[in-house]
Amino acid sequence: MKVLNLIIKQKYFDAILAGRKVQEFREVRPTTIKKLLQLDEEGFEIEDADGNAQPIKYDAIQLYVGYNKDRDSALIEVLGAHCEIFVDDNNEPITYEHGRDKDGNPLVWVAEQVVFDLGKILSHNIRDKSKKV
Repeated sequence: MKVLNLIIKQKYFDAILAGRKVQEFREVRPTTIKKLLQLDEEGFEIEDADGNAQPIKYDAIQLYVGYNKDRDSALIEVLGAHCEIFVDDNNEPITYEHGRDKDGNPLVWVAEQVVFDLGKILSHNIRDKSKKV
């Protein structure tokens, strides 16, 4: 089983466990691209025929609330995932510069996010035993 580990805030964690939040969103940044998107040998995004980046296919997401050692956690099934590009008021992709290529030119990134469609709660560990799941 391929599992993505993510940190999440308590209110979103509780909403997922209650079934009110059925998608999890993660912005693709230079620091997270390797764990969110499929990349070719050169480190570039693999795109579909329409030019959309392809998320890595995960079976589940392991959610952790915050960074404390003693924290709520849950393993949630992933039903599917897709990428969404952020656009401006003119419906143009939003871009930003980060880093430089081998020739010293700025690298231009497209602002985008991965949307994970969540399924069943596969397991959970809740600190406060009075909470119902």
